[in-house]
Amino acid sequence: MSGATLALLMIATSGQSLAATNKAVEVNYKNPESFRDASLSTTGYERGADEFVMKDLRSYMEGLGERYLKPGQQLQIEVRDIDLAGRYEPWRTNASQVRFMRDITWPSINLHYVLKQNSQVLKQADAQLSDKFYLQRPGRATHSDRLYAEKAMLDDWFRTQFAHP
Repeated sequence: MSGATLALLMIATSGQSLAATNKAVEVNYKNPESFRDASLSTTGYERGADEFVMKDLRSYMEGLGERYLKPGQQLQIEVRDIDLAGRYEPWRTNASQVRFMRDITWPSINLHYVLKQNSQVLKQADAQLSDKFYLQRPGRATHSDRLYAEKAMLDDWFRTQFAHP
């Protein structure tokens, strides 16, 4: 590797780490191993969260922050519990790996958030997000995202809490 290539690589890497520390939204998961239902594992009714769910929801919330927060605002979110939409029904022999969506298995996320502007706290609160009508969302039947219901719920919450006119 040439010296110029190495220098460019170092500059690009330092820029990425700088950008990562200046994100508008910081998401942490508190005790994810005890979350009610945050796993897309098909082995039954396991408690806890899997890496895919945490990574995907974190990335989605970071994107929502870029869309809805005012410039200079920072949002810290501590996710305390997740209950994904639907349930596995392991007794169904031909569909034990299918997550069945029913009107009684809506998604919910319990979290605490702190909104800051220039290091000054503007707002902080606990929030219990839930979407009892997730099955009635337009486009739900054609959406292939496994976390569609949770992301739609988060989008609604961000829009009502943080969107500026």
